[in-house]
Parts: sequence; C-alpha cells; structure tokens
Amino acid sequence: MQAALSGYLTIWSVIGVGWVVAHFRVLNESHRRMLSRLAFTIASPALLFTLVARANLGHLFSSTLAVSALAIAGSAAVYLVVARVFLGRGDLPGRVVGTLCSVYTNAGNLGLPIAAYVLGDMTWMAPILLLQTAIMQPAALALLDLAAVRKDGRRLSWARYVSLPLRNPITVGTLAGLALNLLHVDLPDIIWQPIEMVGQVTVPAMLIAFGISLRLDPLPGRGPHVAELAMIAPIKVLLHPALAFALGSWVFHLRLSDLLAVTVIAALPTAQNIYLISSRYHVRTLLARDAIFVSTIASIPVIVAASTWLR
Repeated sequence: MQAALSGYLTIWSVIGVGWVVAHFRVLNESHRRMLSRLAFTIASPALLFTLVARANLGHLFSSTLAVSALAIAGSAAVYLVVARVFLGRGDLPGRVVGTLCSVYTNAGNLGLPIAAYVLGDMTWMAPILLLQTAIMQPAALALLDLAAVRKDGRRLSWARYVSLPLRNPITVGTLAGLALNLLHVDLPDIIWQPIEMVGQVTVPAMLIAFGISLRLDPLPGRGPHVAELAMIAPIKVLLHPALAFALGSWVFHLRLSDLLAVTVIAALPTAQNIYLISSRYHVRTLLARDAIFVSTIASIPVIVAASTWLR
C-alpha cells in the first residue's frame, strides 16, 4: 500500500510543479504546447524505443496478456455501446480519445513503481506496455491521422493509407525498438545512452504540461464533456479491473499472484500520454485531462483494496 501511495505522490508532485509555474506566470499556454510537442515528437519515441527494445518478449505469449487484452476489449466495447446510446453517434476522433481514456492504463510512470513494490517485479508491466505501444497506440494514431486527412479534404492512395502509422514518431520509435528486440541487436552505449537520456524527458514534460493545463484551463468536471467523463471514469476504475479479475479467476484460472497482477494493472488510471495525444490532434483535450485527473484519484482505493485482498 505504501508503495502505491508513493507512486501517486511522485506523480502529483510533478504535476504540482506545472500548476505552480503556470500560476506565477513563469510558463503559459504556449509553453504547454511546446512541452506537449517535445514529448510527442522527440521524447516519447525515444522512451518507447528503449522500453520495447529491452522488454521481455516472452510475456507476449502468456495467459496474463490474454486476460489483459480481453479486459481491454470488453471495456472498450462497453464504452462504445454506452456512448452510442447516450451520447449519439459522435465523431471518430472523439470516440478514439474516449476509448483510450477508458482502457489505456498508466503502465509506465505509475505502473512501473507499483509493479516493483506491490507486485515485486517490474517485468509485469512489459506485456501491457507492448500491447499498448505496439498495437493500441499505433492503431489509434492511424485513425486520428486518417480523420485529420479527411477533415482537410485530402484524398489518399491506398499506399499512403497503409503507411499512415509509419508517419507517426511514436509508432516509429515503438516499432524500431521491437525490431531491435526481435533481432537481438545490442546498441553500443555511445548510441544507447543519448537515446535513453532524451526518453527520460517524456514523463516530466508530460506531467508539467498537465499541471499547466489544470491551472490555465477550466477546473476538472466542468464543461460539455462531463456526461462522457461520468461514463469513462467508472469503466476505467471499476469495470476494467473487474473484467480482468473475472476473466483471470473464472476463465483462465490464474494463480493468485498472476490474478493480482492483471487486476492491479487493469485498475491503473488513464495514462498521461492520452492527454498528450489529444493535445497533439486537438481532440477532446479537456476530456482526456479530466479522465486522467479523476481516474488517478479514484484508482487509489481500488489498487490498495486489490493488493490487500488478493495478496
């Protein structure tokens, strides 16, 4: 429990730095956009490259990954159905961001310390990181790129449609890291260390930009997105881990330690990089920000309860 709370405290401390510097006008909206752009185009690709290049790919074929993937699919389906019924058809970019808010977990800057201290092994986050960065994120970014192209009135050939994911820096960094991992290529330190250093900029830049938004934009829970936020938060914090627990316990019959891992992973809040993505494409930015804010707070008792009960 102490480890989980420590991870949350670290994140909110850095977010607080962003709030303070915005409050005293040290940084403003243009600086927030600059930090978001830096994290999206340069730092995040480097971070994902280093994470995926040295991840344990053996986890890709484990039953725990199957549980996590099915829990994500089930939660996403629930969001899309409920959103269609209660909010109408909606636009494609908005539904993409809403789906990511509902199922994309903070497996990096919050998940890694929780895995280390609650689960006892940081490699538990490797499967969900690979699933999210190698499959979910490239697919979502391709849909957002496609929507942006259509909005501009441009027509693309099939070759350009297929290559859209490869035109996104985050996808390129992820796939490059996966290629090095599969080919067992070990980069020399003179190349690896600068890439790793640039990647370490991602989380602070992302969190400070998030803190600036909390100070300069409307307070969380206000605006036309409130109804959708009220749908997303319970799906992410309650339904997602409940599905993971049910699948792991009753369908896959996981060991208790594995069941604890998939449940805690699913209970992690919405990842900060969803705000980064929404800012980059100017789609549902406040929804992404508020989903992260609410789910991060609401996930604390869920993770503490799961780690206490299932341990």
